[in-house]
Amino acid sequence: MSLADIRREYLGQPLSETNCEADPLRQFARWFDQVRELEPDPTAMALATASPDGRPSVRTVLLKGVDDRGFIFYTNYESRKAREMEATGRASLLFFWRSVERQVRIDGTVERISPVESDAYFDTRPLDSRLSVYASRQSAPIDSREMLEDAFERVKRSYGDGPVPRPDWWGGYRVVPDEFEFWQGRTSRLHDRLRYVKNADGSWRRERLAP
Repeated sequence: MSLADIRREYLGQPLSETNCEADPLRQFARWFDQVRELEPDPTAMALATASPDGRPSVRTVLLKGVDDRGFIFYTNYESRKAREMEATGRASLLFFWRSVERQVRIDGTVERISPVESDAYFDTRPLDSRLSVYASRQSAPIDSREMLEDAFERVKRSYGDGPVPRPDWWGGYRVVPDEFEFWQGRTSRLHDRLRYVKNADGSWRRERLAP
């Protein structure tokens, strides 16, 4: 399959050192506010992890919280991504916002959030979403779709209308960033790339990268 006939030009607005924040978390918040109403799901982010022997994997997850400590998402602690994060202590995130021709890459260390925080979020999920956590051991092989649906129905009968407590194998992670890259598509493939690297004292160093 040849993709040679597909042409694309990037027409994004300039990203310069004078029009962006010195703090990358503030810059992320600014860009996120600009795409909230433009993207189908601005919270969708690629999560990249690696096994201890260096084998990478990537999947799309949803951002569920961001603060001055980092970026929060939720998953099964027995899933592949969780096992890899627990083993290496690191992960990388990527947001791609096509409507404004922008990407944000975030690298950092990973930590579990507190059980209290995970409980609070779990309680906000729709009932069926809470039940599905019990029906599906994420990343484990299953024989068929029918087996999964049968497991869900058994769980549904078991809990009825609730309450459905959060199981101890499910909860939140926080990616604590130590590097950001903000990418803005520009004409002639001369894209703007600004990287922020965290210093030992907690401050951020900013530099421009060649596209």
